[in-house]
Amino acid sequence: MLSSLKLKEIRFTWDNFLLLTFLAGLFFNLISISLTQIFYGLNVACWLFLVLRRQHRFEVPLFFWPLAVYSGLSLIASSLSVNPALSWRDSRELLIYLLIPATMATFTSAHRIRLASNILLASGLVNFIFSIITYIVSGQRGLRLRGFMGHYMTEAGLLMLLIIFCLAQFLFRSEKIRWLWLALGAASSCLLLLTLTRNAWLGLAASLVLLLALSKPVALLIFPFLLAGIYLLSPIEVKKRVTNTFNLYSPSNRQRIEYYRAGLKIIADYPFFGCGPDTVDMVFQHPRYGLSEQARLNVHLHNNLLQIAAERGLPALLAWLIFMIWTFWLLSRQWRGKPSGALPWIASGLACVLALFIAGLFEYNFGDSEVVMLYLVLITLPFVPGLREKKETP
Repeated sequence: MLSSLKLKEIRFTWDNFLLLTFLAGLFFNLISISLTQIFYGLNVACWLFLVLRRQHRFEVPLFFWPLAVYSGLSLIASSLSVNPALSWRDSRELLIYLLIPATMATFTSAHRIRLASNILLASGLVNFIFSIITYIVSGQRGLRLRGFMGHYMTEAGLLMLLIIFCLAQFLFRSEKIRWLWLALGAASSCLLLLTLTRNAWLGLAASLVLLLALSKPVALLIFPFLLAGIYLLSPIEVKKRVTNTFNLYSPSNRQRIEYYRAGLKIIADYPFFGCGPDTVDMVFQHPRYGLSEQARLNVHLHNNLLQIAAERGLPALLAWLIFMIWTFWLLSRQWRGKPSGALPWIASGLACVLALFIAGLFEYNFGDSEVVMLYLVLITLPFVPGLREKKETP
């Protein structure tokens, strides 16, 4: 009897540790990559410990399996890489995918899911306050906003996912707190504009069309006017960035064309297992790939499809595409079931998949670990056990 009570106490303690480490990782996802990795790492380690003790079982959504195949093919690509040591070092990031089963194990109740949404709300507010003060006060005005991140592309990718989550919470929840989500989404949209990152703008626009189609299709009629209003009210730097999109002679557009051509040549040279993870920037230095001196200074091909195929091979690209498409299809099937209280999470997951894919046509965002971690969490949450509760609303 006494040993049974002690076992329950230990289980309760470890389950709480599982929750606290995940919530800490989620809070810092917009703030610090180091702290995010530390807390998510502790969460995954705790999950593995509980699985080994048979206090949790291994449970994943079906979209995890093509991602596992992608991981396996990535490891083969690392073994055959033009620089195996560099590729194996990069392959440590594949451990991020263990966030999927860890998320499933952590969120076993609607109460825990509510805590996750509140933590993300708090993180978004901290990010906004810090980013806007830093931008105005410390001389970033006129530069591309970075927030807490080291690069504006990372900040833009995170903001894109956060805004999608905010809009889904606003459109598909009925509590008064939904207006706070709308306020955070609008404020974060201002930050996203100041990153001057067009791929994230396009991803967000596509996701907004999807969210409106799911909630209020009539509102799609005002969407063009909304975009026009945002453009007219935007700073001059944003307007220049928009108009440059259609200028084929702008330096960034010319370089992207160079990257597309070079990427196709690399894929032709290394079709099955690529040149190796994190080695594309070494390979495209060769004159045969035709990159200009300025273009060779970058570290990737600015496109998920080209980058994955070039560094990991066409079979890995196929596995990744199956992962993305299957995730969207599984979420669509969840949506058709219309489970009570789960709609904001499912809508958010659907919109995140679409946004990441569209933005990834113009940027290698699947190689950005901060963005990928938040993405994996947001697409896994619609499948967690806590959303299967019938009477509670997250």
